[in-house]
Amino acid sequence: MTTALITGSTAGIGAAFARKLAAEGHNLVLVARDTKRLGEQATELHDRHGIEAEVLAADLATEAGIAAVEKRLGDRTHPVDLLVNNAGFGNKGRYLEVSMADELTMLKVHVEAVLRLTSAASESMRSRGRGGVINVASVAAFVPRGTYGASKAWVVQFTQGAARDMAGSGVRLMALCPGFVRTEFHQRAGMGTDNIPGWMWLDADKLVAAALADLARGKTVSIPDPRYKALMGVVKLTPRGLLGGVSSRTGRKYGPQ
Repeated sequence: MTTALITGSTAGIGAAFARKLAAEGHNLVLVARDTKRLGEQATELHDRHGIEAEVLAADLATEAGIAAVEKRLGDRTHPVDLLVNNAGFGNKGRYLEVSMADELTMLKVHVEAVLRLTSAASESMRSRGRGGVINVASVAAFVPRGTYGASKAWVVQFTQGAARDMAGSGVRLMALCPGFVRTEFHQRAGMGTDNIPGWMWLDADKLVAAALADLARGKTVSIPDPRYKALMGVVKLTPRGLLGGVSSRTGRKYGPQ
């Protein structure tokens, strides 16, 4: 049985990854901030699927939290075969309306943690000649959307570059770029979702199934829905100046993910 480590595992896309991987027989290392929710999730997945579910309470906005997960990923006696860097959040407000502390915290979680955890996992996986990393980004990576979009654009570019450098090592790396998904993301950020068109919503479980299939096919970027693939095709053809104005207005109305 292989082992997958998932950050931000207790809700949303992270929880969907945990359900899917447990159902397929993978042991899990569940990482989040809330110890109580982690324990409940681990018990449920163990009882339902008979897998081993280890819990690791860690706040990836802190040095101690990142270091704790790095240490677990580097454990050669209990290796991790798949890393899902899913932890993340949004800030409500335009540039200069969000505090600098909150902006820097976002970069800590979306950029520094992703870099360090991907590196810790990849080094261990390369020594064994196999493994996979999924870094959860967003379609916001492809439009001008402030710090959130910029941090997700970094995730996409970093993952693609690392995947190219790791080619032939047996380690696969992929950036996952979802659109709107019904999770706790917007609620936590204080963002309203009432005006988001129904067609834009994605199901987390279907998204995860598509993402894992794309990883198995060797893709380095996954946009796991035909609607968003088409939308991103339009984005590529739209002048950047026009796109910046539209995405800024839409982001303030709908939120960043």
